Amino acid sequence: MLKPTTLAMILAGGRVDELNVLTYYRPKSALPFGGFGRVIDFALSNLMNSGIERVAILSQYRSYSLINHIGTGAAWDMLGRNRGISILPPYIGSDQTNWYRGSADAVYRNIDFVQYYEPEQILILSGDHIYKMDYQHLIAYHREKDADLTMGVIRVRPDQAHRFGIAALDDEDGERGGRVTSYWEKPKEPESDWASLTVLCFKPEVMYRLLNENQNDASFEFGRDIIPRLMKAGGRVYAYKFCGYWGYTRTIEEYWQSNMDLLGRDPCIDMEKWGFRTNLDHRGIRDFQPVVIGDDATVHDSLVYNGSVIDGTVRRSIIFPGVSVEKGAVVEDSVLFFNNHIGRNCRLSKVVADVNNTFGEGVVVGAEAGRQAEAVTVVGWNNIVPNQVVIGEGATVYPLLGSGRWKKVIAAGEVLR
Repeated sequence: MLKPTTLAMILAGGRVDELNVLTYYRPKSALPFGGFGRVIDFALSNLMNSGIERVAILSQYRSYSLINHIGTGAAWDMLGRNRGISILPPYIGSDQTNWYRGSADAVYRNIDFVQYYEPEQILILSGDHIYKMDYQHLIAYHREKDADLTMGVIRVRPDQAHRFGIAALDDEDGERGGRVTSYWEKPKEPESDWASLTVLCFKPEVMYRLLNENQNDASFEFGRDIIPRLMKAGGRVYAYKFCGYWGYTRTIEEYWQSNMDLLGRDPCIDMEKWGFRTNLDHRGIRDFQPVVIGDDATVHDSLVYNGSVIDGTVRRSIIFPGVSVEKGAVVEDSVLFFNNHIGRNCRLSKVVADVNNTFGEGVVVGAEAGRQAEAVTVVGWNNIVPNQVVIGEGATVYPLLGSGRWKKVIAAGEVLR
């Protein structure tokens, strides 16, 4: 087998404050998604389907669930002599005494790992975006242009551009891409609408030099520091245009919407057509019994996975393995993680519930009957919600609340800790 020419490094270690309690005990990349997978599975599946089989995952924040999920890498066929997944957490040594200080520092601290494989190009990816891409097309464009750096970009709404790294292009190659003439990281007044996907293809020697030069700076991020440094030095920076679906799941609302994009007659996300892979051994997903749907149950426009028992009504929802919905209960526009129990006559509307929650009889979460919920209500893991409790829409319930901290009514938008 030929030695791999591309080394992929996935930035997967961070927690996102906007996702609040969903990343309280896990990195964003390990967040459950779509009924049985994890967010990082999209990057890993893309790599597998692109034939890139030497992968490093840079992990830092509460890595346990991520490490469990990755396992040996066999789920993505990355197990063998010249292929595999390596998880690279921070370490303490003679010259390393602290945590990763940013995305660029995480790569810099593992330069010895990178140089060991002597790749012809290094692919830096975010582990927390939802999309399907054949990276070989971007790599071919990178090599064709003899670029120092080629970044994947996607057109975003002008009113959203301030949230991203933004590139201005000369449109040299029309629909394929062009040379980057300017780059701004989260500009207050964007001058372009081409946003970085955090898909970065570097010439190794260029990346090594930039990371070394950046060590005396106060910031250690690819978007904020490395790309502007290369632009200032006159480097050959190109953008490869991506026109497919992209789920940027940085907020609760965006995460919820990306899950909803799995539903409907012609869904924006089709995991089967996308060649999506996940580790079915994690949490014993492959060992669950088939779904049980009771005689009086109703399931409409939903994804309901093995190990679930549905005796109530489920509409436009994502139901993970091990969930039970009792008679009289209604779940709509919701995402219920593993092993949630929904009691009799409950009503959940536009809810994201983390793992191992029990909702007592008659509990109402989100909008009341007859109303369309506007804000997402979030319930952190391992909670027992007492009978008849009402949790208003947009409220946030932290994990592991003691029995004495519950109230009969939690107001809309309230945070219960």
